[in-house]
Amino acid sequence: MARPTIEDIARRVGVSKGAVSFALNGRPGVSEATRARILRAAEEMNWRPHTAARALGGARAGAVGLVIARPARAIGVEPFFAQLLSGLQAELSASSVALELMVVEDTEAEIEVYRRWASEHRVDGFILVDLKLRDARPKVVEDLGVPAVVLGGPGAHGTLSSVWADDREAMLSIVDYLAALGHRRIAHVAGLPAFQHTQRRMRALRDSARRLGLTGVASLPTDFSDAEGAAVTRTLLSRAERPTAIVYDSDLMAVAGLGVAAEMGVAVPAELSIVAFDDSVLTRIVHPALTAMSRDTFALGREVAEAMLALVADPARRVNRKTPTPRLTVRESTSPPPLADSTKAV
Repeated sequence: MARPTIEDIARRVGVSKGAVSFALNGRPGVSEATRARILRAAEEMNWRPHTAARALGGARAGAVGLVIARPARAIGVEPFFAQLLSGLQAELSASSVALELMVVEDTEAEIEVYRRWASEHRVDGFILVDLKLRDARPKVVEDLGVPAVVLGGPGAHGTLSSVWADDREAMLSIVDYLAALGHRRIAHVAGLPAFQHTQRRMRALRDSARRLGLTGVASLPTDFSDAEGAAVTRTLLSRAERPTAIVYDSDLMAVAGLGVAAEMGVAVPAELSIVAFDDSVLTRIVHPALTAMSRDTFALGREVAEAMLALVADPARRVNRKTPTPRLTVRESTSPPPLADSTKAV
């Protein structure tokens, strides 16, 4: 069945299309009795405004867009994104705003979605995640003239607003803690190397190694999947001089690494300390429970949505909001290294 139009309503009520338009848009020009008849007919016919036509009239779409360029299978098991999306939708729903979500395979496809949604007036704003080195997306979105919030780290993103946490400071606190326990060989099972936050964490580990005199540090990039997290852990623990501590960029990889350690007979934490970065429920239901960088990802999602709604209400506004740096929550997966591998930091 074809969707009813303004012309269909006009024919049913016996008025002009202009009168129907006035009534549906709350404009003067029709009597209250006629307005009531038109609105009643529209409801009975299940009439809904056409998105493109509404956009031409300057009305809002009532939605914001989020496009994620990662494998859909990986997103489905990633606790960080589950909590982030929950927080976003909770805040948006309170204002009757929808979240338009699309998962694509690469940045080029992501940019194409931005252009299409902007041309169709599908959303009132965009939320950008996973900023990359020399990322083209902020400039593209800026040129489209659609309000946008970048979820990422410090630094300028053109005229776009941002909500961010200090990944570098978080990684420095992890390494300081492990070094204080006596660890000298610390490995980092990192995320995708093209991501800015991955690079910030890798640089923080290198800087800490120089500052603390650590001799055996290394960052090994992955695609954030449990399979690659497990494979890299297996490689690290097969070395003649294996690390005594491993930091994982996601809880999913940390749990996979814990499983590999058990498989290879490496005791956690007696022979290997493990630290995860997001502190989802996964870190608390495994044994031993994992030491992790804790932050309220649900609250982070709400904060991003709150910034987005502020921009939709006032597109000339610019937001640059730093969220609390994640804090280290110590659990059973970390301890001093075996005595032969321990040299306390001075």
